[in-house]
Amino acid sequence: MSTNAEWPLWEVFVRSKAGLDHKHCGSLHAPDSKAAIQLARDVYTRRQEGTSIWVVRSDQIVASDPGDKDMYFDPMADKVYRHPTFYELPESVNHM
Repeated sequence: MSTNAEWPLWEVFVRSKAGLDHKHCGSLHAPDSKAAIQLARDVYTRRQEGTSIWVVRSDQIVASDPGDKDMYFDPMADKVYRHPTFYELPESVNHM
């Protein structure tokens, strides 16, 4: 089968409960977005564990290069005021 005849690859994200974030749960091939959502529902939420599904074509995702890690993430180390490590939280605030 030639590359042109293959369906595009879609990344699937599922929200397990309202209020939670979507988690990446896998990939699948589908001809269009509607079919991708239907296939994602059948493959990744068979036990009714999802409340919302996102599908994104893999070729539409833009990501940083792991080789550029220092450029993106190391400059934050010199801004200690952005890290709340020196604050003392009262005991009544348990989940921060």
